[in-house]
Parts: sequence; C-alpha cells; structure tokens
Amino acid sequence: MAMDEMNLDPSIPRKMFYKIGDVSQIFGVKPYVLRYWESEFKEIKPAKNRFGQRVYRQKDLVVLSRVKELLYKEKFTIAGAKKQLAAEKTARQQRLQTQARDAEGSNEKKSKTQDPNTYIHLLKEHKGQLQELLNMFKEEMNIQTEKEVGA
Repeated sequence: MAMDEMNLDPSIPRKMFYKIGDVSQIFGVKPYVLRYWESEFKEIKPAKNRFGQRVYRQKDLVVLSRVKELLYKEKFTIAGAKKQLAAEKTARQQRLQTQARDAEGSNEKKSKTQDPNTYIHLLKEHKGQLQELLNMFKEEMNIQTEKEVGA
C-alpha cells in the first residue's frame, strides 16, 4: 500500500502535532526506535519546538506507519525498506505528473466553479488545527512564565 493511499487507524486522534511519547504509544515502539528510524529514513523529519522536543505531524505518522509495516509485517531489512520507500515515491511522482497532465487537458473543458461546501469543510478543519496550535503556544508560554517566576 502506497503512503499517499494509506489512511491511519481512525482510533488515532487527529491532531496537528504529536510528541514522541504519543507516537511511541500509537505505534507500540519505544522512543529510541523512532529516533533510530528517523536517523535511517530521510522521509521521517519531525520538527522540533523551541525547547528542542520532537513534534510529529500527520504526514510523519503516515511515513512511520509505512516503515513499521515494511519492517514488521513485510519483514524488509532497513536497506530493503529504504529501497521500497524510494520506489513508492518514484511511482507516486510519476502518477502525479500523469494526473497533472490529464487535469490540464480536462480543466480547459470544465467550468471552474467549485462546490462551496468543500471550502467550508476545509476552513472548519483548519480552524480546529489553528486552535490546537494556539493552545500549544499558550501552554508553552505558561511553562516559560513558570520557569521565569521560579528563577
């Protein structure tokens, strides 16, 4: 199953950011395993917050899920899993190029109107993600304020 076609388990909470402990629990592996995979697979690139903690995004979880599947279910070696991910990426890029060419031709024929409900749904989803990010920043600011007061 290709990464772009993969849906994460619906029981995984949809959040904008996940800490390494959360990701460790989600995938049932120790944090050091996640850090090792990060060093081996260039596709896994969690950001770091200003405290230096890893923060994984949804796309990181999709890659981690695929890596775990390749290593644990399909019994690939690390080297084999790297090659498989590269092959899937190449196939995905070729598919996207083909779709783009096809869409270019069909867009000339179609009207450019879009269903406004699609945009409303996307805006609501982004609003929730922005609220989560705001809450995370507020939490970090409280931590920083507490440290300054305690100093």
